[in-house]
Amino acid sequence: MPDITQARTLGQLKRLGYRSRSVKDELRANLIESIRNQRPVFEGIYDYEDTVLPQLCTALLARHNILLLGLRGQAKTRLARQLVQLLDPYIPCIEGVELPEDPFNPITPEAKRLVQEAGDDLPIRWLSREERYTEKLATPDVSVADLLGDIDPIKAATLKLPYADSRVIHYGLIPRAHRGIFVINELPDLQPRIQVALFNILQERDVQIRGYKIRLPLDIQFVFTANPEDYTQRGTIVTPLKDRIGSQILTHYPRTIESSQRITQQEVSLTPAQRERIEVPPIISRTVERIGFIARQSSEHIDPKSGISARLTISAYECIVSWAEYRLYLNQESQTTVRPMDIYAALPAIVGKVELVYEGEKEGIQNVALYLCHRALKEEFLAHFPSPDKFKRGGSQSNPYQPIVDWFAAGNDLALSRTMSDAAYRRELSRVPHLARVVESIGVSGNPYPWMELVLHGLAEMSLIGRTLSDKEISFRDLLGDLLSQRREDEDEEED
Repeated sequence: MPDITQARTLGQLKRLGYRSRSVKDELRANLIESIRNQRPVFEGIYDYEDTVLPQLCTALLARHNILLLGLRGQAKTRLARQLVQLLDPYIPCIEGVELPEDPFNPITPEAKRLVQEAGDDLPIRWLSREERYTEKLATPDVSVADLLGDIDPIKAATLKLPYADSRVIHYGLIPRAHRGIFVINELPDLQPRIQVALFNILQERDVQIRGYKIRLPLDIQFVFTANPEDYTQRGTIVTPLKDRIGSQILTHYPRTIESSQRITQQEVSLTPAQRERIEVPPIISRTVERIGFIARQSSEHIDPKSGISARLTISAYECIVSWAEYRLYLNQESQTTVRPMDIYAALPAIVGKVELVYEGEKEGIQNVALYLCHRALKEEFLAHFPSPDKFKRGGSQSNPYQPIVDWFAAGNDLALSRTMSDAAYRRELSRVPHLARVVESIGVSGNPYPWMELVLHGLAEMSLIGRTLSDKEISFRDLLGDLLSQRREDEDEEED
């Protein structure tokens, strides 16, 4: 079968049997082919298989313009960009005109004139699918001229044409996206009068520029993204515009720790040296994801309507690995393992990605971030180990944690420096009697020491032992001694 992209004129295109189609028909046909051949349509998109993706496929089959509505960090733009893969690899366009016009269906006066004059000798060029994607971030300063077009005085002077001639028009982004996909991100940020300018394009599929009688029947697949209007302070989507958008699809955050882990692992940016030298135990990667889940669902200090982006856990993961790498070079080691205490290295990644309610502002962003880390460690501990609450005094079951608690109650303490070597870290944890046995009891394979530290964090969160966090180290001690020490510190601060 001849390669149709070898055609260089309209006549050659006709002889090869090319048939043009609208961009929405093109997307629809290629989607149907992908579904029939069981080819993945949207790769790297997780936890949307039963919710967002079927709705998106339905909208494409219905040839609708689409609004993706959801909180920040829910892969809305990623979904829109992947629609490019449903376009044909190449389409023919008329050579020598501003817009990517179909040789069989020209829309501008210039293109129509060229087709009439050249006939089958009309030169054509081939446009790749990547060139047919246009994306615009909506900002309050976007004008109608930016999107649709305006008179170009320089063009008028150069061509010596009056302003009444349509050839002096400088086309905006939307006409230049003809026969392609046009995405407007953060649609509510567009001023209402600019949104009104989109009415005719969506309903009648044509654009009118200034006072010209010219009407361009544009062929465009529109995709809009927006955050829910109930919390957006910057603006809203005007109701008539929403009415003209065929399908509105609600996105959501990952619903399981496993899905969130897959997204984080896909998106994190680690160097080959980091991947080779630093081991991240599963309990650490799950704890990172728990921070995001807790922030979205369980914190009374965080505004749930603002959303907690997947970028929080991605950035947190990168910070934690980088801290372990920093420690590795300080100790001149060749390999290291991320520890539960390294979770606190994620604080800089957390504090800039959450929005607080009034109670959270009183508490302080740093304390809220610390709470998220503490709570995540506690939930990860309880996901693997029996809860200490099951072993009440006087019960028939022996408490596996009691020897550990008793060791601290006897006046012993444990200080884990945040930069200590792996050998020193293992040596310190081995000082606590019965700690390794608790870890062995749940059948842990591999390096047991991060698990041993996790047990200490869990006991501290359950108020069985004390824990003090500083910039240099984490100390575990008897709970009563920890409370007395904290009281003395508070009294010293008051005296100062």
